[in-house]
Amino acid sequence: MGVEAGAQVARARALFVLRIRSRALAVALLPAAVGVILLAGAATGRLVGPGWDAARWILTPVAVLVLLAAAGIALVVARARPAMSPTIPIAEEAAPDLYRMVRDLADRLDVPAPSAIALTPDCDSWLEDRTHRAHGPPPAEEHDDIAGGGGHPHRRHPVAPVLVIGSPFLWWMRVGELRAVLAPVVAGTGPSAHPDIAAARRFVRGLDAAVAVASAPERRPVSRVVLAGVGWVARLLLRSCRVYAAEMERGVAAAAAERAQAVDYGLRIVAQEQVGLAYAGWDRLLTRVALPAWRMGRWPSRLDAGVVAALTELSRRDRLAEGFASRLGERPACDLLEEPGAIDEAASLLAARLFHGGPAGPGPDWSPVGWSEYPEEVVDRKWRIDAARLHRVLDAMGVRPAPGSTAPDTGGPTLSRVLDHLTDRAGEPPFATRSPERPPDDEEDLSGTTPRSATLAARLSAELSREETTATPSPTTATTSPATTSTTPTSSAATSATTTSATTTAPAAPTTAASPPAGPPATPATPDLAALWDDRTLPLFPLQPPRTARELLADHLTAMICCAAMDTAGATPGLDWLDGPTLLHNGERTADLAPKVLTLIEDGDSTPLRAWLAELGIRPEKPVRLV
Repeated sequence: MGVEAGAQVARARALFVLRIRSRALAVALLPAAVGVILLAGAATGRLVGPGWDAARWILTPVAVLVLLAAAGIALVVARARPAMSPTIPIAEEAAPDLYRMVRDLADRLDVPAPSAIALTPDCDSWLEDRTHRAHGPPPAEEHDDIAGGGGHPHRRHPVAPVLVIGSPFLWWMRVGELRAVLAPVVAGTGPSAHPDIAAARRFVRGLDAAVAVASAPERRPVSRVVLAGVGWVARLLLRSCRVYAAEMERGVAAAAAERAQAVDYGLRIVAQEQVGLAYAGWDRLLTRVALPAWRMGRWPSRLDAGVVAALTELSRRDRLAEGFASRLGERPACDLLEEPGAIDEAASLLAARLFHGGPAGPGPDWSPVGWSEYPEEVVDRKWRIDAARLHRVLDAMGVRPAPGSTAPDTGGPTLSRVLDHLTDRAGEPPFATRSPERPPDDEEDLSGTTPRSATLAARLSAELSREETTATPSPTTATTSPATTSTTPTSSAATSATTTSATTTAPAAPTTAASPPAGPPATPATPDLAALWDDRTLPLFPLQPPRTARELLADHLTAMICCAAMDTAGATPGLDWLDGPTLLHNGERTADLAPKVLTLIEDGDSTPLRAWLAELGIRPEKPVRLV
């Protein structure tokens, strides 16, 4: 460990954590030590008498019970599986240039090189200790410049942590920028190799994993009682060392940042701008573009490539990002991978798994979609499915064309039917429904809408809930082999990670399990630990809260309008990299539709929307094609 001030602080705090461990051990051994003294006193004839005999009879069983309990707790802490972030493992054969760059960076920083590299579908990078035997066997062969070199089967030498890199960084950043951003992360392997810091981290991770084991549901009553005691002790120890562990990690991060200042410091300042930009583009791509496809059972197979397209589009629209597009002429970091397409596909599937909770592998109801197919396979189909659901709900409500409507009653699904129903007519009594309506559950959400809009929104929400309940594909039906197996980062795992300055890690949570993503054939195989995943916890990191009834009604009404535009005015579905599905009319994006839809929903006034339809030549009285 270097002479950085942060490293010295980290070692001091690690010693505090180890002292807490020693004190816990001393407390467990104290009854046994007293019992040994009492027994020795009886054998030597010094501690004799009724009082000493009673003390021996009482304390000896207590000491045995305490020793057994301490041994059981120690066994759970030692055998509990520490948290491991969901990642895509990258073998050296799949990215020799990337491994070479990381080793060169470690040599320049004078720290041990990471033991392996993995990718995560997020805009973050960190070091993760995976030396626990439950995370798989040690590498069969290691390079001399890797910490813990030599393939000793028992890992008697320290093994450096795994370097986890955010996959969007590889596609958006240039090689020099990636090296500059990874410098403070790789520098964290130096403090991590110190025996005191490594031992303190192992202790904290073991306690954290023991808490997760004790919190696992569906156990027998006896097991629940025993593990409840284990969990109480583990939580007590975690609370005792929480402050010291946090200060230790801050010291490690400070030491790594100080050491990394000597490497590409000027370039790293510029690269941090790209970190923030990549995060903005990734978040927009997931919420606006990927999420609609995931909800339909399709997962975009080139999300990382989509980030480049989204940020390029942003640089075209935003004058603040004009200089970013000029970087695209430099070598991208994804060129460091042998098969970037296969890695991108695996990362895209893992992103769908984590952020939406889709199945572990492709299937009939969960298939990949390319960006060129997105408008027809996702946008068009999504709009027609929503429009069909809207008309099914109207049929169930017994809605017919309004009296005096100029639109002929063709019997087919028309936009006029929806507009006439939602238009508020003064003095008109409420329409009669075939079945009594339950009041909407979210009264605050629908308080600013008309009674017709509120009722239709509530019925749509109920219909969609029924469909999701009956048609959600089971994640356990996937047959493809997993590319990796991992769990959610816990509080201790999160604090032990040395991250970049623009981190987007998930909040600390108890150790949970999730189903692994399916990787392409080029992805290196890893030990099959699929039994560790718990599909009921997915998605681990939901992108957005469930849509409200008002939002559902607005989405379905917009979908119906888009279907009418495509079938009667020659419009086409399109993909906007920043806004998601969009309607193209004469090759250009249509604008100002959302305010007019909200006016109809909230005020019952269809005049602005009808004027917009007439301007584009959309005929609402014509039937549309549904799914």
